[in-house]
Amino acid sequence: MIRSFVTVAASVAILTLCTSALTQEKSPYGNASEAKAMLMKAVAAVKKDKSKAIDMFNMGEGGFRDRDLYVFCSQNADGKIVALGNPNAKKLIGSDARALKDATGKMYGLELVAAGQKPEGQITEVTYMFAKPGADPMPVPKVSFVTNAGDIGCGVGYYK
Repeated sequence: MIRSFVTVAASVAILTLCTSALTQEKSPYGNASEAKAMLMKAVAAVKKDKSKAIDMFNMGEGGFRDRDLYVFCSQNADGKIVALGNPNAKKLIGSDARALKDATGKMYGLELVAAGQKPEGQITEVTYMFAKPGADPMPVPKVSFVTNAGDIGCGVGYYK
């Protein structure tokens, strides 16, 4: 009798845990730790094969686009955008990232490029206002982690 009770109790506990795990939905937006992890993965990809990495970033392949998280990179020498995983902003590839400004007029592109020129391994946070995809078009605070990856600076941003 006790053995049957323990078996039933264990089965109920396992079923409850499995059900709650299945009902938890992934947020539609990435967070800081996910953005930083993607950035570290991107830097490793650039070091392995820069040309292939840039192609993957631009196409959002290889885990370099996840919900609202994507990789962007610009050349350290001239600020030219060489990679942009945002499918809604492909027209910016080839333009000068230093000219980017947010809805408040903040020239955050200057900060992005400067952050990408700092010593390798140093991650800088750049904060600016940006509209969330699929949400109210009003810009909200966004933070991008940016670091040097050789002759390019790369970043990944998330919404606060």
